[in-house]
Amino acid sequence: MAISPIEARPEPASFRDPANRVFHVGDEVLRGLDPQAAEHWRALTGSTFFPALVAARKVCATEDAPPALVPAATGTPWAAVLRHERIPFVSHPYEWSFSMLRDAALLHLEILNAALGEGFTTKDGSAYNLQWRGAEPVFIDIGSFEPVRDGEPWAGYRQFCQTVLYPLMLTAHLGVDFQPWLRARVDGIEADELRPLFNGARRLRPGVLTHLHLHGAMQQRNAAASTSDVRDQLRAAGFSRELLLATVRGIEKLVRKLDRRPPESHWSDYQRTCGYSARDRVAKEQFVAVAVAAGTRPRLVLDLGANDGRYSRLAAGHADYVVAVEQDPAVVDELYRQLRSEGQRRILPLVLDLADPSPGGGWRGVERAGFAERASADVVLALAVVHHLAIGRNVPLPEVIDWLAGLTAPGGAVVVEFVHPEDPMATRLLANKPAGLFPDYRRDAFETLLAARGRITDRLELPSGTRTLYRAVMGG
Repeated sequence: MAISPIEARPEPASFRDPANRVFHVGDEVLRGLDPQAAEHWRALTGSTFFPALVAARKVCATEDAPPALVPAATGTPWAAVLRHERIPFVSHPYEWSFSMLRDAALLHLEILNAALGEGFTTKDGSAYNLQWRGAEPVFIDIGSFEPVRDGEPWAGYRQFCQTVLYPLMLTAHLGVDFQPWLRARVDGIEADELRPLFNGARRLRPGVLTHLHLHGAMQQRNAAASTSDVRDQLRAAGFSRELLLATVRGIEKLVRKLDRRPPESHWSDYQRTCGYSARDRVAKEQFVAVAVAAGTRPRLVLDLGANDGRYSRLAAGHADYVVAVEQDPAVVDELYRQLRSEGQRRILPLVLDLADPSPGGGWRGVERAGFAERASADVVLALAVVHHLAIGRNVPLPEVIDWLAGLTAPGGAVVVEFVHPEDPMATRLLANKPAGLFPDYRRDAFETLLAARGRITDRLELPSGTRTLYRAVMGG
């Protein structure tokens, strides 16, 4: 039966380019194209580079779909409609580690280089044009491709600098995590914001003089000029497609040089220092495996506080997809590198502070959906997390349980570990707090709260006697 166009929901992040718009119809992801965009699409499918990139999984799989599937734009029917493969979990660049952002940048430049070789370019350079299949980046903005015009620079260069290159330079050259900077502004880091940090000898660090200082000066000089005026000036100066290719290859060479291997943090070796005995570890792994596998195979598992991904890997053996969330960018970066080397496509590592998760952002606060709006998991793993939130971050236990329930799809399960007050890790946290501040941090109180929000189906006290695992079906 045909799907009624009225059921199509516009994607809130897809409105800036009037030539095309993304819609959601059920589980399908569709894109409407205006006549010019449709013409570009037909030329794209007739090229050599584009089908090769799709076959290599570097560009999302895309095919023609019936135009009637999505509503007309401003009363004018779309000239064509495309159907895209569905990305298992949408993430944002400020949730990626350094190596993730760099690999996404290199893929974008590889695609642009291939496109230029056949007379195409990308009119956008935003990091948001890429997503992930596990540890594999994929380019998703099919509407960004258009024929290149001789004598014109890459239209996406400024976006690329602000959302990709400047964040990478900030971390590689100064050791400053880029995630809070990107999260603060959807359009990325402005050159004016970064230039004061790169004065003196820092101006000589790779890429800084050309892409930060000179680019910023050029922006200021041409601030009053129109885009067409700047293009005319470049053509008159002899700017050619060959020079454009050389510029893109130069940026790619720079990005490959940028690296950041941060020193080990407290969380880098958590599995060794967290105090589990061998018997505890075996019992916990067995409980988690059975809890994830119980019932219908989960489409999505959230592993909150994933650390080195031990339980994410275990869950991936019983689920379609796992999102491994960890606060420390260094730990996430190491996990990503491991998953990448394994060719893992079903575990997505993300940088996220559980007590301060990504909010909605951009236009009207919905252009980039917050983490809670994107997370509707069949299984939520919260292993050795509750005590860090309740004691370490002063979040009341009822709030913690409500939060876990809110991340769970209807009928989904929470697999949660309660660390007793007498456990060494909890004792260490409590020692830094005023006496008597957490009178309700008790196993019985936690169990009562969990039972009020769901149906506890399994529980296991670990052999050490200071930690208990629960599986609860929420809403039951």
